[in-house]
Amino acid sequence: MEMNVVTKTIDLGDGRPVTIETGKLAKQAHGSVVVRQGDTMLLAAAVSNRDASEGVDFLPLTVDYREKYAATGRFPGGFFKREARPSDTEILVMRLVDRALRPTFPEDYHSDTQVMIQLMSADKENMPDSLAGLAASAALAVSDIPFDGPISEVRVARIGGKFVINPTYAQLEEADIDMMIAGSMDSIVMVEGEMNEVSEEEMVGAIEAAHVAIQKQCQAQLDMAAEVPSSSPKRTYEHEKTDGALKQRIHDELYQKYYDSAKNAKSKEERGSTFKAIKQGFLDTLSDEDKSAKQYMLRDYLKATQKKAIRDLLLNEGIRLDGRGTKDIRPIWCEVDYLPGPHGSAIFTRGETQSLTTLTLGTKDDEQLIDNALVRKTEKFLLHYNFPPFSTGEARPIRGTSRREIGHGNLALRALKPMLPPVEDCPYTIRLVSEILESNGSSSMATVCAGTLALMDGGIPMTRPVSGIAMGLITDPESGKYAVLSDILGDEDHLGDMDFKVTGTSEGITACQMDIKIKGLSFAQLTEALLQAKEGRAHILGEMLKTMDSHREDYKDHAPRIISFEVPAEAIGPIIGPGGKIINEIQDTTGANVSIGDADGKGLVEVSGDNKQAIDTAVARIRAIAFPPTVEVGEVYEGLVKTVMPYGAFVEIIPGQDGLLHISELDHGRVNEVTDVINEGDIVKFKVTGRDPRSGKLKLSRKVLLPKPE
Repeated sequence: MEMNVVTKTIDLGDGRPVTIETGKLAKQAHGSVVVRQGDTMLLAAAVSNRDASEGVDFLPLTVDYREKYAATGRFPGGFFKREARPSDTEILVMRLVDRALRPTFPEDYHSDTQVMIQLMSADKENMPDSLAGLAASAALAVSDIPFDGPISEVRVARIGGKFVINPTYAQLEEADIDMMIAGSMDSIVMVEGEMNEVSEEEMVGAIEAAHVAIQKQCQAQLDMAAEVPSSSPKRTYEHEKTDGALKQRIHDELYQKYYDSAKNAKSKEERGSTFKAIKQGFLDTLSDEDKSAKQYMLRDYLKATQKKAIRDLLLNEGIRLDGRGTKDIRPIWCEVDYLPGPHGSAIFTRGETQSLTTLTLGTKDDEQLIDNALVRKTEKFLLHYNFPPFSTGEARPIRGTSRREIGHGNLALRALKPMLPPVEDCPYTIRLVSEILESNGSSSMATVCAGTLALMDGGIPMTRPVSGIAMGLITDPESGKYAVLSDILGDEDHLGDMDFKVTGTSEGITACQMDIKIKGLSFAQLTEALLQAKEGRAHILGEMLKTMDSHREDYKDHAPRIISFEVPAEAIGPIIGPGGKIINEIQDTTGANVSIGDADGKGLVEVSGDNKQAIDTAVARIRAIAFPPTVEVGEVYEGLVKTVMPYGAFVEIIPGQDGLLHISELDHGRVNEVTDVINEGDIVKFKVTGRDPRSGKLKLSRKVLLPKPE
């Protein structure tokens, strides 16, 4: 069978070339490619229906990313032993690719479109999420699907002061910047990442370095598409009917009304009712036939006119929808220790956005097990974000955790994680849960602020507090005017050309997320926007610190207490005992919870409980096993009677070392039954009187401590 296989190689100068191949696999898809780096291989396939569904006036795009366990020679966990619902890691990759691809489709293209990316093989060096955006775009590039691409996506890390594109797993461990960046030949379209308190200029430098690599990857896609006959020309379509006269009439009649209303309305409700009245007034001038036949055109033209009026008001007069100036931040109020049950809690309210965040502290047993195709590990810091419909005054069904909730929670987690204390200073497993109670503006940034306050309220010694802000950008290419907006409203998020979220401390940025909707945004404009965000972050942080400026000196009274310490790796077995006998006995007799694990060749023990004496007793017993004292002949000891036999009792001399107390050494007189003197579970005092020269076993006696009968 003849195959028209086309292969392109991308060399970024690191000795790890990337190849793109099409024409061999999944040929019934409208476009498919295999992207390979080392032994990591991704299959991406793109399909789009020929026609749009009736009544659809948007792009129904689905991006799916799945990691096959066979890629690393592993079985899936669980009862069914097959891949099931996507993991959080897979969902986060889907979101990154979706955000990069979605702006590149024509606005009037409304066919159901699906891009599926599958990890088919993986090595322990090359990270597949760095290649997912490239694979998705290449599949579209070699198809006939209308697509204003190509785009590509790379990870950029800073290691030892130098920027590295698509670092290996090992390299990423040493990085102080970890960012995923997507772009086209001439523009950056998406940025997301975390960093260890870096400056705005350093962050822009990372984006610039990434764009050079992105351009090389885009050029390779263009070269490949030129050799694939099915990719050119792109298919023709007509998914929207137009009426230029109606569009012009709406602009002429309503633009000034929208402009004046946006200028004078101050509250969300007032704006909504005023804009609705303007729309309804125009619709009343049309016949029922026109309203029915042109309902989608009317909706689009009315939205476009309203959007232009609001944007022009901002650019011409610097007035925003709620009357603020471009740099003004809405009023903020905070409260900590609001809920008595959790181990920490905080409310953060900025304008009409509110997060109630709780802190729960747990032990090693509460760590989350991550069991994906590529990674099996445990995680000590969890952050969950919930966005109930009442937060926006809506009633809608709840269908489980949405991709948006997972993405927003991950952004807040990445923002706070660099500022958490090391395990030595805080051995707890930490869970933050942000409940969004109101939303008009960035609730993920409210989560960061409320999370910081909840951590401090719970006594967690953060390195520095973190705040976050959502920013917007509106531009007019014709006039050259642009406006950077601090603390954007929900409506401003939709009408702007860029929205970006930045979190950080007083010393620098810890996380960011950007979606850029226009071409040709200059790095100078981006730097200006980031510096304005820095001012906003500082203001918000100042308001937070008025409520609580440092962590509590101690944890809450009802928080669990944990003592964490290291023991030699060879002591793990004796501490656990056969079948868990020793560790279970320590827990049963003391009432403390004990967990132990192997990390970096050493044992890490955590002892927790709500009773100090119980913890101290358990720690003493574990330390005695891990660092056993020497049993001295002639010394008196007190130990637990573990087993009673007809000829004597086995007692614990020190933890981990037992000895036989013979029946003849129990008392001065004759003892008929051991149980006449001691029973299993008793604590008995005895003396080590010697050591058997042949067996080396210790000789114990109780009677030498008793007064002799007269």
